[in-house]
Amino acid sequence: MSRDSLPQQVDFLDGKTLLEVINIQTEIVKMGVSLGSVMALVCERTQALTHAGAAVVELAEGSDMVYRAASGFAAGQLGLRLKRDGSLSGLCVQLGEIMRCDDSESDARVDRGACRKVGLRSMLVVPLQHAGAAVGVLKVMSKHSNGFGDKDVRVLQLMSDLIAASMHNASTVGADQWYYQATHDALTGLANRALFYDQLRQCLTISQRYAQQFAIINIDLDGLKPINDRYGHRAGDAVICEAARRIDTISRKSDVTARMGGDEFAVLLSRVDGRAGADAHCRRLESLIDQPLDFENHTLPLRASVGSSVFPIDGDEIVPLIEKADQVMYDAKRNRKGHLAPV
Repeated sequence: MSRDSLPQQVDFLDGKTLLEVINIQTEIVKMGVSLGSVMALVCERTQALTHAGAAVVELAEGSDMVYRAASGFAAGQLGLRLKRDGSLSGLCVQLGEIMRCDDSESDARVDRGACRKVGLRSMLVVPLQHAGAAVGVLKVMSKHSNGFGDKDVRVLQLMSDLIAASMHNASTVGADQWYYQATHDALTGLANRALFYDQLRQCLTISQRYAQQFAIINIDLDGLKPINDRYGHRAGDAVICEAARRIDTISRKSDVTARMGGDEFAVLLSRVDGRAGADAHCRRLESLIDQPLDFENHTLPLRASVGSSVFPIDGDEIVPLIEKADQVMYDAKRNRKGHLAPV
C-alpha cells in the first residue's frame, strides 16, 4: 500500500488528533531535544494516538533493523536487532511504502518468530524518509489481530514526518549526523539508552557463546535537584557534563559509557574479572566522581551512588542483570543518605 494509493478519507482526522500532533511538534521545537529523544517522544505519543499496545522506531543499519526507540510492551526490546530480509519492516524500507499486517500468524511477509518474541499479532509500518530514501520505519503494534485502520495510517504518516524533519535538521552539519544524534546524548556526547541496550544485547550474545564475563554498572548522581533549584539548570548541566567526563575517563575503548536519562548513567564493562573486578571499577568511579566542581565562583558537591551486576553470576539475561545493578545502586544510595553538604 503506497501513499498515493491510500484511501482519500485518511487525509481527514478529527480536530483533537490534529491538535495533539501540533502540540507534539511544538514540544519538540521548544525542548530542542536530540534526535534520539525525538524518536522516543514520537513513539510514546504515537502509541497513545493509535491506541496501540506498543510503538517502535527501527533504523536500517547494514543488514539489520534495529530498535532505536520503543514504548509499550516493546519497551523491553530496545536495542533489538532483526534481519531486514524476511521482515515487514525491511520490506517497508526496501519499497518505501506503508505496510499493514492484520494477522502475523497468516501473513507470509513477516518474520513470524520475531513477532512472537515481541508479542505482536498485527502492526502498521510507515517508512522514515531521509534525503529521498527510506532509512527506517515507525511502527505500531497490537497483541490482537486487525488492530489498525485507515485513520491510524494518517497518524503514522504525520508522526513519521516529525522524525524525518528532525533527521533533516540533524544532517545539516554532516551526512551521518542524524545517525549520531539518534544514538548519542545531545548534552554529554555519550551513548544514549538505545545504543547502550543495543551494545548490551550484542555483548550478551558474545559472552554466552564464549563463556566470558561482563558487568553492568548503574550510576545515579546525588543531590542534583538542590543544585538546579539554587543555581539554575546551567549549573545542573555542568554537573552532568563533568560527571560524564569523569565516568568516561576510566572507560576502555571496548566499554560503553551511556547517559540513560536525567542524572542516570550506565557503563558496560565488556570483559571483567568476576565480581572483584566489577567492585574495583565501582570504587574507582565513586572516588573519581566524588570530587567537588568549581562553577562560576561556586563549589558544587558532586557525588554518585553506584551499583553493579556481573554476567553470569547475577543472571544470564538482560532484565535480571539490570534489576540487580539497580538494586545494588539503590542500596548504596540509601546507605549514603545525608552525606551531601548543603549547596
